[in-house]
Amino acid sequence: GIGLLVLLGLVSLVYWREKRRLVKATTAMHLSLTRFEYRDLQYATKNFSQKLGGGGFGSVFKGALPDSTIIAVKKLESVAESQGEKQFRAEVSAIGTIQHVNLVRLLGFCSQGDKRLLVYEYMPSGSLEAHLFKRNESMILGWKVRYQIAVGIARGLAYLHENCRDCIIHCDIKPENILLDMEFCPKIADFGLAKLMGREFSRVLTTIRGTRGYLAPEWISGLEITAKADVYSYGMVLFELVSGRRNTQQSKEGKVDFFPTRAMINIVKGEDVLSILDTRLEGNADRDEVMRMCKLACWCIQDEESQRPSMGQAVQVLEGVLDVNVPLLPRSLKMFADDDEVSFISPSEFLLSLETTGTSSYDSIRSSVPYSTTIPAIRATSI
Repeated sequence: GIGLLVLLGLVSLVYWREKRRLVKATTAMHLSLTRFEYRDLQYATKNFSQKLGGGGFGSVFKGALPDSTIIAVKKLESVAESQGEKQFRAEVSAIGTIQHVNLVRLLGFCSQGDKRLLVYEYMPSGSLEAHLFKRNESMILGWKVRYQIAVGIARGLAYLHENCRDCIIHCDIKPENILLDMEFCPKIADFGLAKLMGREFSRVLTTIRGTRGYLAPEWISGLEITAKADVYSYGMVLFELVSGRRNTQQSKEGKVDFFPTRAMINIVKGEDVLSILDTRLEGNADRDEVMRMCKLACWCIQDEESQRPSMGQAVQVLEGVLDVNVPLLPRSLKMFADDDEVSFISPSEFLLSLETTGTSSYDSIRSSVPYSTTIPAIRATSI
């Protein structure tokens, strides 16, 4: 009996000390970036038992601190081996100073031996990916919410590109990395990881399944990556906000339907833009806003980075401050579509086809299309 009491006393003492130490860490967290012990995070996440998601750079787990603060803990898996603890802490500290309403806030980190973990604020509404692509009727995002999400992402990226001391290129913008709070305010996750992960980042990024569709052509061609690579990825996300589906879908017949090409043809031909809207919305959307978003998306995914807008300009377009004309159809759409129904035609042939169909947009297109450009088009059978 006495032995049992002593054992219970020791267990209680260890528990009390652990809790007290974690409370101190939590208090410090509100003042600056907190350095956690690995065992702290094991305790907070119940030994990493509740997985929220994961990708090529690591897995994310839900946890709770002693003061009941809910956290998301990311276990990094591909940190550059050459990066020492001092360099890692310096990079993490720099990320911790970046705060914006549309960026997920970094609360702390762990760097112990070969273990590298990041502690973020928890986003209760999950990712944009879950709301757009998982067919749960209770999770359907209305048009107004989608539009505000588009604006929020643009503001967050504009802040990273234009308002930080050094321009921060995210490099991995996609619906999985857009998280939503209780009010469905979008917050960009994983910013700063590109520099933190070192050379390994590019290798992992270009091999992750599901990521390549958001990557700008310069990732494939090996050109220097600038902030305009994020702009391209953002444009691809805009298309998915409109359609409520992945940009690339395969039909039962094995044909590939590439939504950006379909959207571009719709705009060029002057067809009703609501006809390409997510069918679950049943046409309940502002036609001008849908058109504005589609035009901006087309502008963002231009082949040449110099032809894409800045994220600051993207914000202005969505806010109605800056107008945008119908951009050219990028050549790279053919590469991503990979569909027999998508064929390359010359601009003169394309314009002639519009002229014979009596499209009202013909004159404006004819004056804006340079004849050195190749334009991919979709036959009517696959639209």
